[in-house]
Amino acid sequence: MTIYNPSNLPKNDNLSRFAFVVDVADEIFIRKGKMIAFYGQLQFESLGSSLLDILVKESFNSPLYINNFIVAKGRGQLILGDNGNDIACYDLEDANMTIKASHLLGFSKNIICQESTMPGFLTLMGNGKLIASSNGPVHFLDLPCRVDEQAILGWADCPSPSYRYDYAHVTNVLSAVGALTNITLSGEEKQIDFSGQGTVLIQSSEFGSGSTLANILSQLPFLNKSELGSLNAFVAQNLKA
Repeated sequence: MTIYNPSNLPKNDNLSRFAFVVDVADEIFIRKGKMIAFYGQLQFESLGSSLLDILVKESFNSPLYINNFIVAKGRGQLILGDNGNDIACYDLEDANMTIKASHLLGFSKNIICQESTMPGFLTLMGNGKLIASSNGPVHFLDLPCRVDEQAILGWADCPSPSYRYDYAHVTNVLSAVGALTNITLSGEEKQIDFSGQGTVLIQSSEFGSGSTLANILSQLPFLNKSELGSLNAFVAQNLKA
């Protein structure tokens, strides 16, 4: 069994499949609630505070998600985790990558982050590192291809995709009833269609909204009154948006 300390922790690399160590020497955006430990002199500040207005103006152009992230600054080693999901780091070099917003754990301040034209995704552009989680190892596909929307993690250097419906399934009686009652179609009936040049990132198994909701509900009994109030305000804000 390895016992870690500041001298033997990896730098900007995985501690395991499920944890990643960020060697912080400057400001970095990280998702709230994903820090599991740190060494050194680090401070964490919410976005939108007066000291961070310039940083937000230059890098974080995603008002819908601004309350999901904080800025870590100072010098130290920051360990990130995401409920036992796999974690990987991606290097951008004058490139762009779009990632499912719920899986984006962090990115360096010189990367520009903005909302994608596809709901629920964030596009990151420029030079730097981004850290994202996935439900199992990530696989990379060349274009053109079609992907189950629940299995997709993101895409890089390619046009925004579109939805593709298989009407042989949609016109099926059960599928038609499901569509009329707002039941989500499966990956065999509804896919995301990619064309052109670029790369698609897929997760090893599907990770649907039901799994996310179940995970959130399982954590509610452990929240205090103040945290529940913050959650209520966040839900109200997102419903309004």
